[in-house]
Amino acid sequence: MDRRQEIMDAAAKSFSLFGYKATTMDQVAKIANVGKGTIYTFFANKEELFNAIVMKMMNEMRKEADAVSVEGASFEENAHARLMQMLKFRETHHLYAKLVNEEKELRTPAVKEVLETIEKEIVAYIREKMERAIAKGELKPCDTELVAYLLFKSYLALIVDWEETHEEALTEQRISDVLSRTIFNSLLI
Repeated sequence: MDRRQEIMDAAAKSFSLFGYKATTMDQVAKIANVGKGTIYTFFANKEELFNAIVMKMMNEMRKEADAVSVEGASFEENAHARLMQMLKFRETHHLYAKLVNEEKELRTPAVKEVLETIEKEIVAYIREKMERAIAKGELKPCDTELVAYLLFKSYLALIVDWEETHEEALTEQRISDVLSRTIFNSLLI
């Protein structure tokens, strides 16, 4: 493994354990077993290092979402599988989970900005899949940006927010059924 990757791995570990605000370049250097100056040969500052790690995380999330897609399945089936996978990633990926918690507890501006960027990337990913489905004749033409945002926020609300305000989580089947009868029903040809 190269030095740059070792530094990124060490920084991801530090950000996952301590959060963005509490992570220092000294901690990253110690975990990576390099001098702090070595970090600066690859990254100008903590923000640049953080952004590189977040970009890598977003690419991992996209790959995991694409991996659950099934060739020949309907747009709705694949959209549901991809969105569920992205939200599972959000809950299980240590860094992503830590960022969500840090934003809730500390309201760190850099973390808020990164979470907004991740959300925009997720919506863009969904929009891209919708535009392909429209071109194939699987979906009715629509405002893909708004509908992609609506889909993402609907899944997020039913998976994350619902649990915070209700005694039990919704099953994946129940989520699929309600969104099938509402949002997807209006989109499918």
